[in-house]
Order: sequence, then structure tokens, then C-alpha cells
Amino acid sequence: MSDFDMMDLPPQLVARLNDMGLKDPTPIQKQAIPHALNGRDVMGLAQTGTGKTAAFGVPLVAQMLELEGRPAPRSVRGLVLAPTRELATQISVNLRAFAERTPIKVAMVVGGQSINNQIKRLERGVDLLVATPGRLLDLMDRRAVRLEEATFLVLDEADQMLDMGFIHDLRKIANVIPKERQTMLFSATMPKQMNELAQSYLRSPMRVEVSPPGKAADKVTQEVHFIAKAEKAGLLIELLDGHREERALVFGRTKHGSEKLMKTLVKAGYAAGSIHGNKSQGQRDRAIAAFKSGEIKVLVATDVAARGLDIPDVKHVYNYDLPNVPDNYVHRIGRTARAGKDGAAVAFCAPDEMGEFRAIQKTMGISIPVASGRAWEAADLPEGTKPKGRNRGRGRGQGGGAQAGGGRPGGQPQAAKPGAGRRRRRRGGKPGGPGGSGAKPSRGGQHAA
Repeated sequence: MSDFDMMDLPPQLVARLNDMGLKDPTPIQKQAIPHALNGRDVMGLAQTGTGKTAAFGVPLVAQMLELEGRPAPRSVRGLVLAPTRELATQISVNLRAFAERTPIKVAMVVGGQSINNQIKRLERGVDLLVATPGRLLDLMDRRAVRLEEATFLVLDEADQMLDMGFIHDLRKIANVIPKERQTMLFSATMPKQMNELAQSYLRSPMRVEVSPPGKAADKVTQEVHFIAKAEKAGLLIELLDGHREERALVFGRTKHGSEKLMKTLVKAGYAAGSIHGNKSQGQRDRAIAAFKSGEIKVLVATDVAARGLDIPDVKHVYNYDLPNVPDNYVHRIGRTARAGKDGAAVAFCAPDEMGEFRAIQKTMGISIPVASGRAWEAADLPEGTKPKGRNRGRGRGQGGGAQAGGGRPGGQPQAAKPGAGRRRRRRGGKPGGPGGSGAKPSRGGQHAA
């Protein structure tokens, strides 16, 4: 007998979970599911890869099985909102799996797909609808979907929806859904705006938390290379060469930069693909499928992929460009070490990214060990560049975690590798040295959707 048997779930759902190999609930599932089954509003805080989808998906399906009759035309009984198409796809796949061999209808509506096909799919009504806010509002404007009968609302990765500016869309949607409903909100981090969101949407919620906000998975090892921008591609190729048969996810900041990097890797002989806002949904889906199957080993992505990619065997995450939002670093490295497995996260820090690096360490409450180079000083910035909004200078020992020369997780120094000093001098050069003068600062003005 599994722990799911003890949760008073419908027998057919327990049997389905067993068929899927889900016998032991994860900590977030153990805490959230009983409260959700009792009809309570739930605020769940947990790092990525901990099983949040089942934490709300299992009680949703269980309660749908208790409802009588069928949904009315164009109506929805339960709504799940997600910030990205990739995450919405993952959620809908899981919900359909939980509801297999039951009368429950699950539908998904996201941008990048035919809205006419989605309108047709909604005509007969659905039990559970997974949607991105923008496409749902489009359908509401066309009167293709009705939310007046939705008595269940889930906001998944709510913090990212705030980051992406969906707060006004969420308010419009919530105004249409009945006030007498059950609401569940799940997030990996807890920014200040989240309390305002929770107070607006939740009623006396049960708060369940299995890891402090901003904390990475326990089995992720982290390190940083302080390196000139022009030297990053060479270092990435060198590091990828050490694990050609293992999957690696590489994060860039802009759509154009990520596409250019992918082509550089392909030219260097790597099976690589890319996903970003300039790619059609079909292109993104094919790239993700090829990455999952192992057809490609390296996937270059903007933050569109920081959440929603549930690929258990990603062993390496590279932060080729550091994110402007510190919480996104946590989400990025959460793509590895999933389901209790080991993983490695490597960050590259150019001179103009020191502000981002310090913000990441502050958010996580740790010092990230240094693999090569040394923390940049204000004098290392390209000539004519002034820090904007952040203190780009460096005091001795700040921002570096371990001292130059490297470090293992936990702060223990590691022995220098042969030639490491030469490599650090070459990659960590100041303006005027190799790779230094051509390193233009990136302010992250182009974000992928």
C-alpha cells in the first residue's frame, strides 16, 4: 500500500498513479494534497523539480471525479494558469495522464497555436483548462470560453507571472471566476508582490513550504568563472567537451545571442538546438522533443525555458549570461538535479555582470565557489562604461565565494590544475588585454518571451 492510498483518493486515481510509478508522494505532495482535498486554499512554496504539478493536479482530478454531469458548452470547471507555453504543455500532459480512463476532459490554450482550433475544442466545454493568461483573455474577448462555472483556480509559478507582467491579466481573469472557489498558488520563490497576490486571491490559505525561497536543489553543485565576454564561447566549448554524451542546458539573455551561440556550437561539432521567443511553437516543441530523446545534447535557451522543462536527465546547466532577475538563476539551475539526481550548474561572469552576480549570491544566501578568474573590479569595466543602478566595484573577498584558484562546494579550496593560472590570466584579462577591449556591456534590454 502506497502513501497515496492513505490520502482518501478515489481508488481509480490511486490505481492510475501506481501505473505511472507514483507510489511515494514527494514532501510538497504530502503536505498540499490533504489540505486541497479538504477544500482549503493552498499556498505552496517549493523549489523546481519537487513534484508541484501533482501536488495540485492530483486533488484537482480527485475533486473533478466527484462532480456530476458534464460541463456546459464553452464552460470550464477548473482553471490552471501558467506563465509559459512550455510549462502549460507540461501541466496538461500530467493532468491528462492522471485523468486517463476517466470521463474528465482536459484542454490547453496557449499562444503560438491556432486560436480557431482552440475555439472549436472549447465548444463542448471542458473539465480542466490549462492556459497562459494572454491567450485565455483573447478567447474570453471572443466569448469562446466562460469561466462563471470555474470553482477551482490554480496559479502555477505565480512569481514568474508577476515577473512577466501578467498581474493585470490575472486580475481580469479573477474578476470573472466565482468568488466561491478553491484557489491554489504555487511558486518557487516568494517576492514581495507575492503576499499582495496571495491576499487578493486566497482565503485563509494553508501555507506549505518544503524549501526556503531562493534555495537551489541540494544536489546541485555550483561554480563561477570570471571571464571576459569575448572568451565565453571558447570556455563553454572546452567545458562541454568534457561531457559530450550528457545533456546540457545553456542559458543566454537575448534571443539573437542565444541563436548565434547555438550556431557556434553546431559549427564546433555539437548536436545543439535552441528555443527562444523568435521560434514558433512548433520549432520550440521539436527542439525540446529532440533534447528529451537525446537527438541533441545541448539546448540553448532564453528564460522562456527556465521553468516548465521537466527533463530528469539534464546533468549540466550553464548560465552563459547571468539573468537580470536573481530569482531566475534559481529557476535555471533547477532544471538539473531533478527528482533527487545529481547535477552541476556553471556560471560565467563578465565584468559588467558583477552586479547581477552579487544579487544572485545575496538572494541565495551563499558564496558560489570560484572555478577560474577572480572577482572583477570597477577598473575592469570597458573604457567609457559606467555602472548603472548597481555597485560594480569590488572589495577584497567580495562576490567571489572562494579565492581565485577555484573552490569546491562548501568552500574547500581545490588544487590548481596544470595551466590553470595561464587560463585564468587569459580569460580574466582587463581591458586592453585579450578579449577585454571587445567586451561590450550587456544591459539585458532584449528579453525573450
